[in-house]
Amino acid sequence: MSLVGAYEAKTHLPKLLERVASGERITITKHGHSVAVLQPVEGGENVLDVINRMKKFRCGKRLNGLSIKHMIEEGRS
Repeated sequence: MSLVGAYEAKTHLPKLLERVASGERITITKHGHSVAVLQPVEGGENVLDVINRMKKFRCGKRLNGLSIKHMIEEGRS
């Protein structure tokens, strides 16, 4: 497990996320004390599988004449 200071983590977050995506665990420190751990998500779902399930869910569902604009305005009141 790698140790990375908070400033470096902020500055290089995209690179750290790439390392985590490849399976590495990274501990973030602040003033020499561990404050957080970046680690891969366990059992994370495949994004394409989630998108396909959402498409399947919405198939055949109708708004019965309601418009999106109407529903947004209703939600604001």
